[in-house]
Amino acid sequence: MNRPVHFEIPSDNPEKATAFYGKVFGWTFNKWGGDEMPYWLVTTGEGDGINGGILKKQHPGQVTTNTMGVADVDAMTAAVQEAGGTVVVPKMAIPGMGWLVYATDLDGNVFGMMQMDEAAK
Repeated sequence: MNRPVHFEIPSDNPEKATAFYGKVFGWTFNKWGGDEMPYWLVTTGEGDGINGGILKKQHPGQVTTNTMGVADVDAMTAAVQEAGGTVVVPKMAIPGMGWLVYATDLDGNVFGMMQMDEAAK
């Protein structure tokens, strides 16, 4: 079963967002990547649940996005398109982590699909 494995919260001010979520929920953060695209990994706690990320908002309509873990991102991309969904960000490598695609459902809701692959470049 393909389940949510990650969330992303876009923010106009990621530093303020990390302070907010840390204070409210006790989440912890680790800055990842370079300054050209700053990204904060979010740890929401131990045990069941998912972790996520906070990133700089890229456009005004950007909203929180859930990413599903999938075994084969190419097959799932085809399944999305066959079901009437749209790919909005084509397959891209997240170096050392895997392959990521962003798509929309029939209502225009954006979601991600991630295939883990440490060899992704």
